[in-house]
Amino acid sequence: METQHLPSIISRFRRICVFCGSNPDKNPSFQLSALQLAHQLVERNIDLVYGGGSIGLMGLVSQAVYDGSRHVLGVIPKTLMPREITGETVGKVRDVSGMHQRKAEMARQADAFIALPGGYGTLEELLEVITWAQLRIHEKPVISYVN
Repeated sequence: METQHLPSIISRFRRICVFCGSNPDKNPSFQLSALQLAHQLVERNIDLVYGGGSIGLMGLVSQAVYDGSRHVLGVIPKTLMPREITGETVGKVRDVSGMHQRKAEMARQADAFIALPGGYGTLEELLEVITWAQLRIHEKPVISYVN
């Protein structure tokens, strides 16, 4: 990934939350963007906070960051664990009681947010952190990234 694709602003952060889809997306450009972002996080020594799933773009990002020896924290509601975690978990997984607690914990753990392609859940997470920024609940950067 060329450095100009991702704002250099992210280099100042220790831990970034990435919102993205858990569905097995077959779009090669979305998969490439997810892997490029993961490699940039590793190169910049940035840890990952994400939705905790091991499938879809979530699985790609988390595995690549983990393979790059960075800390990975997945936050997932107990009710989604059977659907979004298949096989081995990646990094540390923190289970929570529901979606609101998931978003609050991810926001608490992260210095900034990046959204990759996903579905309605990804959009909802992104809009919530944008709303929180607008309401001055946090002053963390929010970036939407697609190659």
